[in-house]
Amino acid sequence: MAAMSVIGIDFGNESCYVAVARAGGIETIANDYSLRSTPSCVAFSGKNRILGVAAKNQMVTNMKNTIHGFKRLLGRKYNDPQVQRELQMLPFKVTQQADGGGIGIHVQYLGEEQIFTPEQITAMLFTKLKDISEAALQTVVNDCVISVPSYYTQAERQALLDAARIADLNVLRLFNETTATALCYGIYKQDLPGADAPPRNVVFVDCGYASLQVSICTFHKGKLKMLASAADSQLGGRDIDSILAEHFCKEFRSRYNIDVHTNPRAYLRLLAEVEKLKKQMSANSTTLPLNIECFMDDKDVHGDMKRADMEAMCVHLFKRVESTLRQCLEDSKLKLDDIHSIELAGGSTRIPAIKRLVEDVFARTGSTTLNQDEAVARGCALQCAMLSPAVRVRDFAVTDIQPYPLKLTWHATQGEEGEMEIFGHNHPVPFSKMLTFYRSSPFTLTASYSTPPPSYPQTHIGVFLIKNVKPTPEGDSSKIKVKVRVNLNGILTIASASLVEKRELTQQEKEEEDKQQQQHQQNNMDVDHQDKKDKPDQEAQANEPPAPEVSMDKTRRNSDADDGGRGARGCAPSYSSRILSWFSSEDDKGEEGKGKKKIPVRTIELPVESYGCGLSQRDLNAALEKECKMIAEDRQEKERVDARNALEEYVYDLRAKLSEEDQLATFITEADKEALCRILDETENWLYEEGEDCQRQVYSERLTRLQSQGEPIKERRMEFEGRNHVMDELKGSLMGVNMVVEGIKASNGKDDKYSHLTEEDVKKVEKAVQDKWQWLEEKRSLLGSTPRTQQPPVTVAQIRAEKQAFDNIVLPILNKPKPKVEASKEEKPVDNKTADDQKTKQNSQGNGHPQANQQQPQEKMDVE
Repeated sequence: MAAMSVIGIDFGNESCYVAVARAGGIETIANDYSLRSTPSCVAFSGKNRILGVAAKNQMVTNMKNTIHGFKRLLGRKYNDPQVQRELQMLPFKVTQQADGGGIGIHVQYLGEEQIFTPEQITAMLFTKLKDISEAALQTVVNDCVISVPSYYTQAERQALLDAARIADLNVLRLFNETTATALCYGIYKQDLPGADAPPRNVVFVDCGYASLQVSICTFHKGKLKMLASAADSQLGGRDIDSILAEHFCKEFRSRYNIDVHTNPRAYLRLLAEVEKLKKQMSANSTTLPLNIECFMDDKDVHGDMKRADMEAMCVHLFKRVESTLRQCLEDSKLKLDDIHSIELAGGSTRIPAIKRLVEDVFARTGSTTLNQDEAVARGCALQCAMLSPAVRVRDFAVTDIQPYPLKLTWHATQGEEGEMEIFGHNHPVPFSKMLTFYRSSPFTLTASYSTPPPSYPQTHIGVFLIKNVKPTPEGDSSKIKVKVRVNLNGILTIASASLVEKRELTQQEKEEEDKQQQQHQQNNMDVDHQDKKDKPDQEAQANEPPAPEVSMDKTRRNSDADDGGRGARGCAPSYSSRILSWFSSEDDKGEEGKGKKKIPVRTIELPVESYGCGLSQRDLNAALEKECKMIAEDRQEKERVDARNALEEYVYDLRAKLSEEDQLATFITEADKEALCRILDETENWLYEEGEDCQRQVYSERLTRLQSQGEPIKERRMEFEGRNHVMDELKGSLMGVNMVVEGIKASNGKDDKYSHLTEEDVKKVEKAVQDKWQWLEEKRSLLGSTPRTQQPPVTVAQIRAEKQAFDNIVLPILNKPKPKVEASKEEKPVDNKTADDQKTKQNSQGNGHPQANQQQPQEKMDVE
């Protein structure tokens, strides 16, 4: 197994899936409950955290300390309108934080109220997913690709990266869910058109628990390109659940005179039941019942609904679905005849009304060749395998798009505009552009969205400060080149900034340049020497000239060094004014032809400081330390619970066996049995009273004391059950050898098989048989007089040792080989020619090396 595995995580609002790329293909990992989906739930108790399936199972009983729906709180402020809508549906306590107006989630943990951010809660879930993966794969998991909704803003993406970093996961890429689905579809298609053929255009519709995403993708063999995407972040399966729940709330108010909204626990139960009803209606158009026992005020409630009623109630939602589908088709600039097929993903696309809408808009029958629940996780696992150096997989080029137009603004100077849209709507990513400024002092660039994203109140992204800018020696503005990039994560960054100087070199700079060139040449010689030995095919790449400088440079996938996922936040590395390259300008080339001396031009990298969304490095470190501490507390609590369970299990097991005749009852005296049962009863009572909450060591010590009394009884039973078998083995061995001795005596040494044995050998074997018979009879007699309740006078191990000792004496004698008969001293004359032929033949068999034939017997013995 590889030393490290890479995984893809589908982080959903309701549940998560984890997939891994292996030699046999993509595999979805099952959790510790043998389920392929893990609920996006985190719960807290007085002793530990409860994550995943166990958290959801106690959502109703521990409602205020079970956190769910936190995905939609990531990267947002408390006063965000979407956050306020979400909080109306969440039963736990959420407040506004003093520093920056962030979100604080209040829980009771370790006996006190603690406050966590949505990023910390998400990191706890990622920790659980990481543990599930490492347990299933039996190896360390580090690299991962995590899915994000295509409509996520930069702040939300950065918050997700922060959560992964707190969970100690190295995110190779944040992958749009629609693109992950498209990759999962395309990589297994063997019939995709070639590069010169017309592309295959496929529509992907992903309607999940909380949102609707639609994308149109064009495929060629070995690559995909996203053309357009559209989304409604407020439309999903849960919105239908809420409408159905509200319908039944009104019905129960009139029929049973109960108000469900006054009881959050009852409302949660109602939501769970209407979700089941919704799934049943997807497959059945008849009237279906809804029954909940002891719903509220000790009342049982009943209701019913059919699919037509549900569709009538949700007609306004379905109109929004149609609007989103048509928007995506319009943005793609494709005609209906250009579309090859439609692929459905997400659980809510199973609703018949939504399937009909998709088919009506695109005039195609929706296909479900993909696993609708696991396609995103599988696509993420494929992308992770492509990006990670730990795994080799067939490459598939992916060109994604970013949904919102991005612009930069700056303080304008004479003859210069102060604003520019850098990347438009549905612009390909990753992508870089080079901008040129003329400045004589440090300046700032402000990034923002050209238009506010839907359901996100802020347009501001971040501010970038270009430092160490200075005028030319003549006092003019310096030429500054700024590389703006949307990276693999869909995050806008300033990848680099450099100052271009054109002047004569000082003597010191010339000496520094000579040293750098010598060092560079020496490094190249070392690299070339190593490449000639290991990787000769890389020589050409090592000596390639640098790419020409352009004003807009579209980079290949993964060709530029990303910013490690940090994005517009914190401080970029403080680069010194290091000379990056020397080259001549076009003007100098023209002057050189006239005999003038060329003026060198140098590029000096400038430090860039970024101020934007996300956690600061100090906050990240504090959150990571807190997470590590909670992991240790969880592990300690698990060990404590395991020790308690082990003691409890031993009490029940030993008491049950003491009462059964065919178990331990006959191997302990009645008095000892009563005393031991009293101890077991006392231990059980202690476990459920003052021993309910003790340290692990206390349970371990109690278990050790019980085992000192219970294990000897179990050993007596095991000895009793195994003793007859090993004694019969020894008896059979003695009888067999005794028959051989009798046969030797009867033949008077004429038995050809044993004729070579001396009289002393026979007597030695005979004496060994007599001694063991006598030992065996003595032990049988002792065992017959020893009750089962006492330790036996001889153990199974001792009997086996006696048999082994007997075998060691007699077997070497009885298996002694006969002495070899000496060959006749008379030798036949050998013809010289025949001898020469034999020698020649031997030499030819030894490949011309007679010594090889001489060594063959010795080598053959070694093999044997």
